[in-house]
Amino acid sequence: MDFSVSEELTSAQQLAQQIFNDFTTVDKLRAVEEQAESFDGGLWQALAAAGLLGLDIGESQGGTDLGFYALTALCEEAGRSVAPVPLVPALASAASTLHRFAPDSIKDRWLPSIADGSALLGAALEEYNNDDPCTPVTTAQAVENGFSITGTKICVSHAPKSARILLSAQTTDGLLVVLVDPMAAGVTLSPQLVTSGETRYQLQLDNAHVPAADVVASGARAVEAMSWTVQATRTALCATMVGLTDKMMRMTGSYTTEREQFGRAIATFQAVSHRVADCYIDVECLRLVTQQAASLIDQGRPAQDAVTIAKIWCGDAAHRVSQAAQHCHGGTGVDRDYPLFRYCLAARQIELSMGNSARLTGELGERIAAEFLESA
Repeated sequence: MDFSVSEELTSAQQLAQQIFNDFTTVDKLRAVEEQAESFDGGLWQALAAAGLLGLDIGESQGGTDLGFYALTALCEEAGRSVAPVPLVPALASAASTLHRFAPDSIKDRWLPSIADGSALLGAALEEYNNDDPCTPVTTAQAVENGFSITGTKICVSHAPKSARILLSAQTTDGLLVVLVDPMAAGVTLSPQLVTSGETRYQLQLDNAHVPAADVVASGARAVEAMSWTVQATRTALCATMVGLTDKMMRMTGSYTTEREQFGRAIATFQAVSHRVADCYIDVECLRLVTQQAASLIDQGRPAQDAVTIAKIWCGDAAHRVSQAAQHCHGGTGVDRDYPLFRYCLAARQIELSMGNSARLTGELGERIAAEFLESA
């Protein structure tokens, strides 16, 4: 079996590295952080011009159709540079879901605009005390020419900039997946400051009207779509974490070879070298389980357990690598003039998004136990 990466994917990843490096210098990141929202429009357009926003969009809709695995490679590079662009919600959660589950009318309307960067779509997957979009508290009621949506979604990235936001709601006939206009009547956006320092939004829906043309899926098809979206989103977050932790590890390795104590580099101290070596093991294990999950999703094979394992590793590795990086850097790590703090905050945000390690470990254990009892 050939495990080598395709030439097209390698080229796309190298191109992404070059673009991210150009747009994520310390000065440019600092300038973006001073804005109301952490979004670099110039970087987004550069990614679009390079064809990277359409990696998981079909060629007939203006994409390159390299698949979901290629999209996770792009997310990894974004994590490595803490790029201020919403790749996960806009592409993995929204665009990739539309690519697989939306009717042709919605695909033809939105996917070309996503691929060329002229439209930004978002996703609202979480509610208060609920991050499972397959069982939302938000409700939808059929009305003339569409549905009326009522409920609250939280932690929505770049909601004011989004042309539409993908979300799910419960009807009397089952689950419904729709695209909501964040500027529509009955929709209220309230800013929320999250751990990473970004501004996200609470999306309050009060009988917000969604036309029938913006219905993505309903019933069993909607459940299938949202189940896939959860897996894709978690895997894309894990891929972003691979980039974050890999960069933190390398920053730590570089710093400890330059920082001297007692007349020698602290990297030569056994306790320091062991901690960095543990970081390397964590990063590579996270990389492998993430690639496994992304590959299964890309092939259309069952991936729930693989995705859950990857997200568990994501949270645990984030915690351990961040702690080790800060410890080995000493007080330098928390200095805002030094870039490590951005990585640690972003890692913590992802660690707690779409299910933390403790909860997912419990869910995985319950599934394994249930399967064992069924086969007994």
